[in-house]
Amino acid sequence: MAKHYDVAIIGAGAAGMMCAATAAQRGKRVLLVDHAGKLAEKIRISGGGRCNFTNINAGPQNFLSENPHFCRSALSRYTPHDFLALVKKHRIAYHEKHRGQLFCDDSSEQIIAMLTAECDAGGVHWRMPCKVAGVTRSADGFRIDTDGEPILASNVVVATGGLSIPKIGATDLGYRIAKHFDLKIVETRPGLVPLTFDGPSWQPFVPLAGIALEVDVVTGSKKGKNSKYGYFREDLLFTHRGLSGPAVLQISSYWQPGTPIVLNLLPEMDVAEELIGMKTTVKKQLGNVLSQWLPTRLAEGLVLGNGFALDARLPDMADAKLRKLGDAINRWAIVPTGSEGYKKAEVTLGGVDTRELSQQTMMANNVPGLYFIGETVDVTGWLGGYNFQWAWASGVAAGSAIE
Repeated sequence: MAKHYDVAIIGAGAAGMMCAATAAQRGKRVLLVDHAGKLAEKIRISGGGRCNFTNINAGPQNFLSENPHFCRSALSRYTPHDFLALVKKHRIAYHEKHRGQLFCDDSSEQIIAMLTAECDAGGVHWRMPCKVAGVTRSADGFRIDTDGEPILASNVVVATGGLSIPKIGATDLGYRIAKHFDLKIVETRPGLVPLTFDGPSWQPFVPLAGIALEVDVVTGSKKGKNSKYGYFREDLLFTHRGLSGPAVLQISSYWQPGTPIVLNLLPEMDVAEELIGMKTTVKKQLGNVLSQWLPTRLAEGLVLGNGFALDARLPDMADAKLRKLGDAINRWAIVPTGSEGYKKAEVTLGGVDTRELSQQTMMANNVPGLYFIGETVDVTGWLGGYNFQWAWASGVAAGSAIE
């Protein structure tokens, strides 16, 4: 006879371990199942190996979803300060970086060890590596078919993550389970991902690879019911294939194929007005003037890319041409042809439709005892610790509700 558990959690990542620890410490008999042999690989590689484990400013406004209010309940009941209290309890040294991002001083392994210890404190049972074939209803709740003996449980929590970074084991298992139980899926696509451009049109920018600078980036429109408008001020990185860096990773989650992103390379300055105002007092070449404000290679690339000679002098330029150049710098509209895909995406947009779930418990409305948490769900955070905070909060919401 297969053992029977109060809850089986499929996926031993951030959300799954948090849920397991929460339920087990409430006295539930918990089994944590994962197909990987190595625990929590996504935590391990995050933040350059130091795990950007939360963002102190995390709130509903930092998340994308077809149902944007869904995440509010879980995030309000388990906040970044709650997770920070756990980090401090385990005496993990941490520091704050850019815009509220919190990282381990030492290693992401500390977060994995902390979650493992919290699971052990509740007596969580583990089955790894264990490949799940599917989940069906049984007389006593649910049956999970695996490559070993089947698992029987009164409740099942699906914490299998999304499709991003397949080389560390990402699969579509969570979505397949949802579809088996007739739950709707919001179409998935890569998020927090570098954007690419077709070869010939990007060729003039290839020599700029490696240049980084802080920019404003915008996409979409505030008008229209279904419009996805995004705006960020972050660092931009030119690559051989396109654009990356935090600015592009952030905006990629809002970008819709076929539409432009608009970059302001000098967000603190009206470039045209500045150049026109300098014409009577500055005798320098145009490239040298721009090099005062931008990296030299980029300044020269912009001069050439907008039809000026490198030795063109500022006083010789017509105001209309300087306005055109200013627009190219302050309002550079460029249409990506695609992205680097799931292999480079940090998260998966879309997932199990939140209108199918209870925002208090994460349980499927029409399938009592079946829960979905973390990245499997159509809730996607910004870059900078927000997705981990959703993992912790949704894991605690389900773990606290399981009967």
